[in-house]
Amino acid sequence: MCDRTGQTLDTTLLLYMKDKTSTNNTQPGHIGHRKRLRQRYIKAGIGSLADYEALELLLTYTRSQRDVKPEAKKLIKTFGNLAEVLDSTIDQLLEIEGIGIQSAVLIKLVKDLSTKYLNEKQIYRKTINTPLDVVDYLRTKLGAYKKEAAMTLFLNSQNKIVAEEIISEGTVNYVYVHFRNIFEIALKYNSTAIIYVHNHPEGKIEPSDDDIRHTQHLVETAKTLTIEIHDHIIVNRYAYFSFKEKGLL
Repeated sequence: MCDRTGQTLDTTLLLYMKDKTSTNNTQPGHIGHRKRLRQRYIKAGIGSLADYEALELLLTYTRSQRDVKPEAKKLIKTFGNLAEVLDSTIDQLLEIEGIGIQSAVLIKLVKDLSTKYLNEKQIYRKTINTPLDVVDYLRTKLGAYKKEAAMTLFLNSQNKIVAEEIISEGTVNYVYVHFRNIFEIALKYNSTAIIYVHNHPEGKIEPSDDDIRHTQHLVETAKTLTIEIHDHIIVNRYAYFSFKEKGLL
């Protein structure tokens, strides 16, 4: 009887140790999956990943011990597409179950770094001759705003941008701007020309009557300071309207 009990205990102990060793040597499925995602990205670039997979790979850097595919898919389902996810606010991201402050900040940081890259790589080094030279950047910068905002690009005598400023933020369909603020900044940077920009988050891209009167007043004020208004551009995420192209300047 003692022998049987000892044999039973030995057998149980062996089975326990075997099960424990097997558990330690087997990684959770999501660990292998994220490794394959990472390798695919390294070899073939971002185009090899679906939108949710790109977000999933990003989120692995804030959630190292859990599967983040559900959160990535939930982000795409909630906001509609990758661009909308990146354009969302931190507060909006935090409303998604499973998305904490670290993940929300990382997502926003990716968008802001991309914008800064466009700024330094494309905009500040080129001579600005037409609205097309800046419109993609402006749509990236202001197109996703949920409220109207006014921004000004300040140019030097070689038509190169020396600075940019968000002058004012308003409501979903109105923004009030003090011209004095614009020209104080222009004089600070010895700017000889300005491109004035604002967005239309809702409704049509064409200017309102107030937009047209506002622009005329801006041009008249600029003349007294020998500063040229190169253009007034209205943007949203998908389109733009140039006062210069339409003969309104």
